[in-house]
Amino acid sequence: MAVAARVKPQDLFTPEEWTRISARSSWRGIAMVAHAWAVILLAGALFVLFPNPLTYVLAVMLIGARQLGLAILMHEAAHGGLHPNLKVNDWIGEWLCAAPTGASLASYRPYHLTHHKFAQQAEDPDLVLSAPFPTTRASLRRKIVRDLTGQTFFKQRFGPLLGKLRVSSGDQPKGAIFAGEVARQRPFLLWNLGILLVLSAMGLWWAWLALWIVPMATWFPLVTRLRNIAEHALVAKDEPDPFRHARTTHANWIERALIAPYHVNFHAEHHMFMHTPCWNLPLAHRLLEKKGLTAGMLTAPGYLTVLKAASSKPVAA
Repeated sequence: MAVAARVKPQDLFTPEEWTRISARSSWRGIAMVAHAWAVILLAGALFVLFPNPLTYVLAVMLIGARQLGLAILMHEAAHGGLHPNLKVNDWIGEWLCAAPTGASLASYRPYHLTHHKFAQQAEDPDLVLSAPFPTTRASLRRKIVRDLTGQTFFKQRFGPLLGKLRVSSGDQPKGAIFAGEVARQRPFLLWNLGILLVLSAMGLWWAWLALWIVPMATWFPLVTRLRNIAEHALVAKDEPDPFRHARTTHANWIERALIAPYHVNFHAEHHMFMHTPCWNLPLAHRLLEKKGLTAGMLTAPGYLTVLKAASSKPVAA
């Protein structure tokens, strides 16, 4: 197995610089998780207080982006970056970030660390996400439509259950299959039941569907796709240069609010220094830039630029 090439931070930074870049915090990760939930609550309140089509669309986009934010912070927890105490790190990552979005930190961590170990190599489990690109504009449009119409959400949420039901034999009753799926998704179901009960007590039972499930079924899958495309699409398979295992996409404030929260756009730096807390990745980028090292990195000026390149495949005659 070909392990992806690595860089040594000590070859790039002074000891003082690396101390700043690698420094952990006992409060910043917690503050980011609190921020994600605060944005979700405030975006929902915006529509409740000022109900109209514009505020609803804005609320869906903001909430869906922060649901992605929770997934990103789960990813941070997978690297032990949310809190210096691993037990605190894992509890926050599992119950406040992963469970609400239907993920599992315990399952995600070994999968994701394998991705880092073999980034863009044949053994990379995420290679399937970048393999289809470049694709045609029509293909990308179809993917976006599937995301925004809930088809991607339905496939991801109910696909495993339906697949088990299709291939089940008489030896396994369908009731047992349903029970197993409920057990697998218990944290996600408990979170949704809790949200529904709290909102119902406030006379806002409908907000669970309109302001939690709809964003999760529409904007969240779309921005997750955009994030995946920006990070690794069009990155060469078996790329030997660790500066080019992933892409850093420069994001303006609108993109950070609606597509790329919590510094997820600094993905090249994340792959080079994968245990660096996400809030220090912009610092790593600035120091690399000062040293003239970003010229060799894979970067993009914005998400639209990446999408144009990723959908540049000509239509077959």
